[in-house]
Amino acid sequence: MASVLSISGSPSVSSRTAKLLRHLDARLIAQGHEVIPLDIRTIPAEALLGADFRHPAIVEATELVARADGVVIATPVYKAAYSGALKALLDLLPQYALTGKTVLPLATGGSVAHVLAIDYALRPVLSSMGAGHIVQGWFTLDKDITAEEDGSLTVAPGAAEALTQVVDQFSAALGRTPLLAAAV
Repeated sequence: MASVLSISGSPSVSSRTAKLLRHLDARLIAQGHEVIPLDIRTIPAEALLGADFRHPAIVEATELVARADGVVIATPVYKAAYSGALKALLDLLPQYALTGKTVLPLATGGSVAHVLAIDYALRPVLSSMGAGHIVQGWFTLDKDITAEEDGSLTVAPGAAEALTQVVDQFSAALGRTPLLAAAV
């Protein structure tokens, strides 16, 4: 099957976004995909904020994106936009790093007021980076995600059903995206 890079854009160690993403990774693995997790919070801040394109962590992230058939990008929503840590990483990737790739954008947040952050903030950036196919994304309310003491995760039924659908659509779209040549 396909190789999927699963990027958590949360800067927090106890992030609901990252926990939800890793929960969804398990579904992709069960469907036969290879999933490679990347937590942006593990990339040194000086590399991200100093725009150090040659830093080993940035080089590695760039190579992971290049090798992936598909990319899942999950971010918490802060002030109606995706995280600054995710923005910093996307800015350091090559302009057309997502060319020919299937991309699934996901977001979490505390209010339905942020539900359009995927379509109005994140999707245009992913498109400008040449994504071959950006599947329908999904916004999940923080209150619908519960991290259990045993490390498991519970997602409210309605949100869980919607997430299952978008992950399955992403999985089905992998491998069907034609490679597009960079237009520049």
